[in-house]
Amino acid sequence: MSGVTATHEGRGAARVPVRRLTVLYDAECSLCAFVRDWLVRQPQLVPLELVPAASEAARARFPGLDHGSTLEEITVVGDAGQVYRGAAAWVVTLWALREHRRLAHRLSTPAGARLAKGAVLAAARWRGMASGWGGGVYRRGDGWTYDPRDGWSYTAPSCGAGTCTAP
Repeated sequence: MSGVTATHEGRGAARVPVRRLTVLYDAECSLCAFVRDWLVRQPQLVPLELVPAASEAARARFPGLDHGSTLEEITVVGDAGQVYRGAAAWVVTLWALREHRRLAHRLSTPAGARLAKGAVLAAARWRGMASGWGGGVYRRGDGWTYDPRDGWSYTAPSCGAGTCTAP
């Protein structure tokens, strides 16, 4: 990301100013919710709007977007239709924050891009490992519920007719 302009996906696209960014995040992921909460507390140079990925609001706002993929990979959409995914999405989000813009510029260099990609891959690996049995990322359903006061809790399925099912 150089300066205050970005390109639409694809080479040769026109450069347009970025005045607002929409961050699509997985609202069912505890890591994603943590990052969302952190982002809203940060001083912003470019306003960030955080919208649950694949939600009705996201689908209405961005009808041409592959909403299934937004649950798998962080996606950020600029006010002029710019789409950032993966490491580029993290970099542009940091670029929007007053205290992290310098870091975003460093991460936009070739060496920094490798570091940013590694960080995104590590987060994806953590999400993947933690979403399995005994991990730290839980999704609603399958017995898991979330209470803002108490956090995540699990209720075992009831055993009917003498049989029980494992989550």
